[in-house]
Amino acid sequence: MTGDTDTGTGTFAGALARFRQDGDICHLTQAIPYARTFGFTCETDAQGLLTVARFRDTTIGNTILPAIHGGVLGALLEQAATLHLINEMRVEALPRIINISVDYLRPAGPRDTFARGRVIKQGRRIANVRVEAWQDRPDKPVAAAHAHFLLG
Repeated sequence: MTGDTDTGTGTFAGALARFRQDGDICHLTQAIPYARTFGFTCETDAQGLLTVARFRDTTIGNTILPAIHGGVLGALLEQAATLHLINEMRVEALPRIINISVDYLRPAGPRDTFARGRVIKQGRRIANVRVEAWQDRPDKPVAAAHAHFLLG
């Protein structure tokens, strides 16, 4: 993803510039094609930034249970980690993911899924972010991840 790529709702660079002007990180979710495809949105509550995967039939991976596809959960966790890092640390350039380790903890049923990130450590060049995703209760996560990002 490059800063000058047209995403259908403007460029990512334009969305990042709008975020820097008005502080609304949610501009970025609509500038990322896969976020729009999977129905990712974001909102802010008393605890901070919340990334949301609105349920869509197309996100079901196991039709027998039914359960949301693990790739959708992984994408949600990565999106939440990236948005949280940009929002909290006010990084100047888009952080580049080095790696992400996802733990699938229980099946995610056919309903909205929420994710919240937390920066564990940020250095000059590397940041470590922990993210948890849940559906009904934050204390019952369906998936969790640790992600490392290259800054600058």
